[in-house]
Amino acid sequence: MVERVLYVSASPRGKRSLSSQIAEDLLIAFGTQKEIEIDHLDPWKCNLPEVDGDLLAAKYAGLAEESLSPEQIDAWNQIKELAQRFYAADILLFSVPLWNFGIPYKLKHLIDVISHKGILFSFDGSDLSGLLGGRRAIVIYTRGLGYDIDSQTPDDCFGLEKLYLDTWFQFVGVTKVHSLVVENTLGSLGSTIRNSSNETVNLLMQSVNSDVSQSIVLGRDKKM
Repeated sequence: MVERVLYVSASPRGKRSLSSQIAEDLLIAFGTQKEIEIDHLDPWKCNLPEVDGDLLAAKYAGLAEESLSPEQIDAWNQIKELAQRFYAADILLFSVPLWNFGIPYKLKHLIDVISHKGILFSFDGSDLSGLLGGRRAIVIYTRGLGYDIDSQTPDDCFGLEKLYLDTWFQFVGVTKVHSLVVENTLGSLGSTIRNSSNETVNLLMQSVNSDVSQSIVLGRDKKM
């Protein structure tokens, strides 16, 4: 049985990106264990719709159950087409560098484009329900500094990219999320991880094959 992987690469640095390298090595490892089909979504290269007046007008017209104009229909169809790539996947793989304590803005743009009622979640006036249930997520985070509790950048205050994505996955119905956080990549650890990526991938594969969501942290003594 073919497993379909949607790979979202949030770094614009290509092969120079450590998060991307680990993700691509993980895909190679997956391919040795099972037959996979990869859909690579690069928010830096694909033509993401703008969250502009037409799109927001379409959103609120839909909420009010009003008819949409041709421009609004076109804007909404672009969103549905992009979201369909998430529905088509069994596994959602994200590679995410930390930018200013959050996610890269192009990844935020992608999330803003697709996170709407009737697209990735439902809302009946009182209850919210995510629509991407049954899928697994794997997220590879890289951070230039250390985020130990005793550092100048403790994780609880500064490592907000993981908190944001964990919350978003829960919101859209993805409850099984495996994470790898690599810190201190600006130092010698970054080169060590890059040169021994297979070991890192093997560690992550053990987590991914577990039925329980796990978070692995490399580069500091304390686990999250």
